Amino acid sequence: MSNSRLHLVPVRSREAKEFVRTWHRHHPPPVGQIFAVGAADDAGTLRAVAVVGRPVARHLDDGTTLEVTRTATDGVRNANSLLYGAAWRAAKALGYRRLITYTQAGESGASLRGAGWRLIAARPPRRGWHAASRPRPGHGNDHTARFLWEARP
Repeated sequence: MSNSRLHLVPVRSREAKEFVRTWHRHHPPPVGQIFAVGAADDAGTLRAVAVVGRPVARHLDDGTTLEVTRTATDGVRNANSLLYGAAWRAAKALGYRRLITYTQAGESGASLRGAGWRLIAARPPRRGWHAASRPRPGHGNDHTARFLWEARP
């Protein structure tokens, strides 16, 4: 991996989804989004993306809250911190008052802390999203504890 300096770049939905499909460890690209932002190196190569959309949990979808639904990198250092900070600044500029995201048990949250986010809740493991009335395939992360983070105002 190169040590070149990263800078923010706009990313279209299709490009962000393809990047997530290629580089994310355990999730497919999200279905929808409000915006995406990327980090590119000095050569202009896209090295990381963050996808921001409406909160997945319905009770958090209050019209003033957004969720970072995916970040993905090719392994370049400090890209997630750059993107989490940029996502919060962009969300605020669009008039949103709250930005959240989740990490899984075993993920340190260092990028979030580095961007000034705070841990606000721990969520216990659950069976997954599959229900007889709404069948959904598992993605290998069912039965995993999660942590809810919030960008600091």
